[in-house]
Amino acid sequence: MHILELALNRRQKGSAASGTASVSVGKIAAWSFLILWIFITLFPVYWIIRMAFSTQRLLLANPTTILPAGFTLDAFKRVLGVLPIQSVIDQGGFPKVMHFGQYLLTTLLVTLLITVCSTIFNAMAAYAFARLNFPMRGKIFYLFLIAQIMPSVLGLIPNFILIQSLGWVGTIQGIVAPALLGNAFGVFFLRQFLLGINRELEEAALLDGDTLFGIFYHIIVPMSIPAITTLFVLSFISSWNELQWAYFAGGSGHVEGSTTLTVAMLAFRSQAQTGLPDFTGLMAGTLISVIPLLVVFALFGRKVVDSIQFQGYR
Repeated sequence: MHILELALNRRQKGSAASGTASVSVGKIAAWSFLILWIFITLFPVYWIIRMAFSTQRLLLANPTTILPAGFTLDAFKRVLGVLPIQSVIDQGGFPKVMHFGQYLLTTLLVTLLITVCSTIFNAMAAYAFARLNFPMRGKIFYLFLIAQIMPSVLGLIPNFILIQSLGWVGTIQGIVAPALLGNAFGVFFLRQFLLGINRELEEAALLDGDTLFGIFYHIIVPMSIPAITTLFVLSFISSWNELQWAYFAGGSGHVEGSTTLTVAMLAFRSQAQTGLPDFTGLMAGTLISVIPLLVVFALFGRKVVDSIQFQGYR
C-alpha cells in the first residue's frame, strides 16, 4: 500500500511539472509574439521620427543609422515655413515657401465641415432606416450597402465633372460638397446601433405628443452619443487624411487657399537640390500633421471605447 501511494505521488508531481513546463513554454511563445508585433508596429514610427530629426544631406550619406543623422530641427522649420529659401537650398531641402498656417486652417475647415455635416445627416438617415416605415425602405438600404462595397475611386470622375461644371475646382466647397451628405458606412453603423434602442421610450414620447423630430433630438441622439462620437472621430480622421480627392478638387496644390496639409506635403516628394525627395521635410510634416488627430482621440477616445463595449454587451 505504501509503495502504491509513493507511485501515485510521483506521477502527480510529474504531471504538475510537465504542466508547468508547458505553461511556461506557452507564456514565452506568447510574450515573444507580442514583443515582435510591438516592434513591427512601432519601428516605422520610430524611423519616421529619426528621419524627421536628421539633416537631409547626412541622412542621404548615412541612410541606415539607428540614431538621427546630425540631430536638428531644421526639417520642422522648413515645414513651418520659417526658413529663408536659400537656407532650405543649402540644407538640401525642396525650395518652396510653405504657408503652413494657411494649410492648417484650410484642412481644419474642410475636416470640420465634412465631419459635422456628414455625422448629422448620417444620424438622420440611420434613424429613418431604423424606425420609419416608407416604401422600398429595405431596397434603398441595400443600395447603401452596395455603395459601401464599391470602391470610392469609381465616383472620382463623376464628382470631378460635377464640381467642374459648377466652377468649384480649386475651392473649399468643391472639396467638401461630395461628402457633406454622409456616406453608406456611417448610415449602416448608426442604424445597427439604433436597432438596439428600446422602442418603448419612443412610444411613450409619442403618447405625450412629441413629434418624430422631437423624439430624434430628445431621445435618440442622447442615447446614441457613444456611437455618434465614434462615427465623428472616424470621419474626422478620414477627412483629415484625405489626399486623392483633395488633390484633384483643390486645384492640384496650385491654389493656396484650397490646399490641404496632405496635398502640401506632396511638395517634399519633388526632387530637391540633391536629386532626391526631401525625406526629412516629408517626415517632419507627417509628424506635425498627426498632432490634431492625437488631440481628437485624446478628447473622445473614451466615448469610442464605450461604444465598442456597448456593442459587445448587446
